[in-house]
Amino acid sequence: MDHTQEENISQYALIKDYGIDKAQLQRLRKNMVVKTVILNRLCSILDCKIEDIMEFVPDEDIK
Repeated sequence: MDHTQEENISQYALIKDYGIDKAQLQRLRKNMVVKTVILNRLCSILDCKIEDIMEFVPDEDIK
Protein backbone atom coordinates (compact mmCIF):
# COMPACT_ATOMS: atom_id res chain seq x y z
CA MET A 1 0.00 0.00 0.00
CA ASP A 2 1.16 3.51 -0.73
CA HIS A 3 1.03 5.25 2.67
CA THR A 4 1.55 8.73 1.20
CA GLN A 5 -2.12 9.69 1.20
CA GLU A 6 -2.86 7.99 4.51
CA GLU A 7 -0.12 9.88 6.33
CA ASN A 8 -1.38 13.22 5.04
CA ILE A 9 -4.90 12.89 6.44
CA SER A 10 -5.26 13.70 10.13
CA GLN A 11 -8.04 12.51 12.39
CA TYR A 12 -9.21 16.12 12.50
CA ALA A 13 -9.48 16.15 8.70
CA LEU A 14 -11.36 12.84 8.72
CA ILE A 15 -13.91 14.41 11.07
CA LYS A 16 -14.16 17.93 9.65
CA ASP A 17 -13.41 17.46 5.94
CA TYR A 18 -14.73 13.96 5.32
CA GLY A 19 -17.58 13.79 7.84
CA ILE A 20 -16.34 10.71 9.67
CA ASP A 21 -18.07 10.51 13.05
CA LYS A 22 -15.70 11.24 15.93
CA ALA A 23 -17.35 8.56 18.06
CA GLN A 24 -16.75 5.95 15.35
CA LEU A 25 -13.03 6.83 15.22
CA GLN A 26 -12.89 6.53 18.99
CA ARG A 27 -14.60 3.12 18.81
CA LEU A 28 -12.07 2.00 16.19
CA ARG A 29 -9.17 3.09 18.42
CA LYS A 30 -10.65 1.15 21.36
CA ASN A 31 -11.26 -2.03 19.31
CA MET A 32 -15.01 -1.70 19.72
CA VAL A 33 -17.78 -2.30 17.19
CA VAL A 34 -17.53 0.08 14.22
CA LYS A 35 -20.13 0.47 11.48
CA THR A 36 -19.11 -1.23 8.25
CA VAL A 37 -20.11 1.86 6.29
CA ILE A 38 -17.45 3.80 8.25
CA LEU A 39 -14.81 1.17 7.51
CA ASN A 40 -15.74 1.34 3.83
CA ARG A 41 -15.49 5.15 3.81
CA LEU A 42 -12.13 5.10 5.62
CA CYS A 43 -10.71 2.66 3.07
CA SER A 44 -11.98 4.85 0.27
CA ILE A 45 -10.62 8.07 1.80
CA LEU A 46 -7.26 6.55 2.72
CA ASP A 47 -7.02 4.51 -0.49
CA CYS A 48 -6.25 1.36 1.48
CA LYS A 49 -7.49 -2.16 2.08
CA ILE A 50 -9.54 -3.14 5.12
CA GLU A 51 -6.63 -5.16 6.51
CA ASP A 52 -4.55 -1.97 6.55
CA ILE A 53 -6.80 -0.44 9.20
CA MET A 54 -8.10 -3.46 11.11
CA GLU A 55 -7.31 -7.05 11.97
CA PHE A 56 -9.73 -9.92 12.54
CA VAL A 57 -9.18 -11.57 15.93
CA PRO A 58 -11.73 -14.28 16.72
CA ASP A 59 -13.41 -14.28 20.10
CA GLU A 60 -11.92 -16.94 22.37
CA ASP A 61 -15.34 -18.03 23.63
CA ILE A 62 -16.66 -18.78 20.11
CA LYS A 63 -15.55 -22.08 18.64
